[in-house]
Amino acid sequence: MPKSIRDAYGEALRKYGVPSKNVVVLDADLSGSTKSALFAKEAPERFFNVGISENNMVAMAAGMSTCGKTVFVNTFTSFLTTIGACAAKALISYGRLNVKMAGAYAGLSGAYDGPSHHALEDVAIMRALPNFTVFVASDEIMTDKLTKYLAQEHIGPAYLRLSREALPVVYSESDTFVPGGSKVLCEGNDAVIFTMGFMVSKSLEAAKKLKEEGIEATVIDLYSIKPIDRDTIVKYAKACGAVVAAEEHNIIGGLTSAVSEVMLTEGAYAPLESVSMPDRHAETGKYADLTKKFGFTAEAVEAAVKKAIERKGK
Repeated sequence: MPKSIRDAYGEALRKYGVPSKNVVVLDADLSGSTKSALFAKEAPERFFNVGISENNMVAMAAGMSTCGKTVFVNTFTSFLTTIGACAAKALISYGRLNVKMAGAYAGLSGAYDGPSHHALEDVAIMRALPNFTVFVASDEIMTDKLTKYLAQEHIGPAYLRLSREALPVVYSESDTFVPGGSKVLCEGNDAVIFTMGFMVSKSLEAAKKLKEEGIEATVIDLYSIKPIDRDTIVKYAKACGAVVAAEEHNIIGGLTSAVSEVMLTEGAYAPLESVSMPDRHAETGKYADLTKKFGFTAEAVEAAVKKAIERKGK
């Protein structure tokens, strides 16, 4: 049984952050949910619960980073990347400060908390801020390794998108993840599926079913949405001639937009279909029911691949 992503993040923050005396952690009164409480228990002198005050928390993190600290800020993505965006832009982005914004409960994984807690716009906001590196975690192993990288190696602004839920394990301990990287998870010549986060395992499931029908699809995890792996996007868009972008995010500003921008600016023209949230809010309910209702499914990816292939040559 896979760990939940929030558990994987909390354990990684404790494992890599506690031994590193420069790491400081701030939370907005949700350390039990974000699991930053695991760090707080072992290094209370370097943990600060600032209360429900997201923009002040991000601003405090900016100040601490100017004193040589590597600062993690944690709370629900929905509030971190909206209420916290003012300080993220004016202080962290502008000053290229060493702050790591870890957004919990991304996508629809806030489920019963409803649209106010769902985060379907965060990637659009964070990738638009200059100097930020933006990662989207796809499973517990990637979550562990990206947290380690941010705690021990990366210098500068970064945003890490985290789900609340357990996601199928896709990677092994030998895998590595770097800014601007991507992972080719399976290869086929008929279409390419660019994906991230929750939709990675759904895309692999779709590719498996398509193969049974004689359709060979490539699946690529664009876990580094900024910087993005432009060469890989261009290579596979041209080679396959049919493209699908699958994301648990609004169609505006996320993965679909990022892939489109690369294809257009690099002249890698091909039919593009999107599996994403239309320009609307979701509803309150069980996570599995919400993802099914709003089309974050393997079946939706299969249909998008077939539509993109049908558009080839038209």
